[in-house]
Amino acid sequence: MKRALPVIAVLAAFAAAPAQSQQGYPAKPIRLIVPLSPGGPSDILARTIAARLVEPIGANVIVENRPGAGATIGTDAVAKSAPDGYTILLIGLSTYTINASLYSKLPYDPHKDLSGVTVLAEAPYILAVHPSLPVKSVKELIALDKRRPRELNFASGGSGTGPHLGMEILKDMSGLTMVHIPYKGAGPGMRDLIAGQVQVMMVNMIAGLPYARDGRLRALAVSRAKRSAAAPELPSIAESGVPGYDVVGQHLIMTRAGTPPEIVARLNAALVKVLHIPEVTQRLAHEGAEVIGNTPAQAQAMVETDIAKWAKVIRRLGLRN
Repeated sequence: MKRALPVIAVLAAFAAAPAQSQQGYPAKPIRLIVPLSPGGPSDILARTIAARLVEPIGANVIVENRPGAGATIGTDAVAKSAPDGYTILLIGLSTYTINASLYSKLPYDPHKDLSGVTVLAEAPYILAVHPSLPVKSVKELIALDKRRPRELNFASGGSGTGPHLGMEILKDMSGLTMVHIPYKGAGPGMRDLIAGQVQVMMVNMIAGLPYARDGRLRALAVSRAKRSAAAPELPSIAESGVPGYDVVGQHLIMTRAGTPPEIVARLNAALVKVLHIPEVTQRLAHEGAEVIGNTPAQAQAMVETDIAKWAKVIRRLGLRN
């Protein structure tokens, strides 16, 4: 019996190690991966949150842009990471859920490899054009497109992103024939829109509203069925000749599936605390976004519901990569 004691002690030490490591979380910096290029709404939101997470989470949070392949490269990096809470993902909810059906083969399983931590905020998109385009309303844009079929183009942050599908739905509902120009992120697409290299873009309000306000973009309408309190002067697309149109963008934080619940809860609590810092809430509201900050279970339920919703849309529109 006495010989067994050292073995039992060693086994007990190994059994205690995971619990101790969870209690000591975080013991090193956390990587916040954004699967799109700098300058877009996901990147802006990530950097707004990361700077303020240091105090409630107790570690530095480093934003890392990993763009490419419609956000699947950065997403896969998190899906292949260790389930320890040190690598997390900030992504548009619709981008993640659209990719689940848009791509015939993904390097990760969207149902099993990642799980939601919290949905951060939601905001409508703005249908924007370069100021040189001779249109000031959705109806005028549709009329111009009819006169010049397939001559106009629209940018997006990549195939399968929420704004891309938002435009495809608008094309389907209005008869627009514009040609899609995908970019490696909303930031590069918006830069080319401002420069006049592309003519139209559905932009997230967080990133697009400042440019619309200073005249570098012309905002035609918002994508929600109702007007936004942040820009009440802008009509909705639905009231501008496309009744029934209603598309909104959300951003969420995800982590590797299998991450200990205690760590997920710690991340969730810190993120929700940051979202309710008055400065953050007010900034997001000024840019048209509404704070959500829900639970991991609620976030994951939204992911699964959205996957089912977009699967139907993609089948109806015949989109597949």
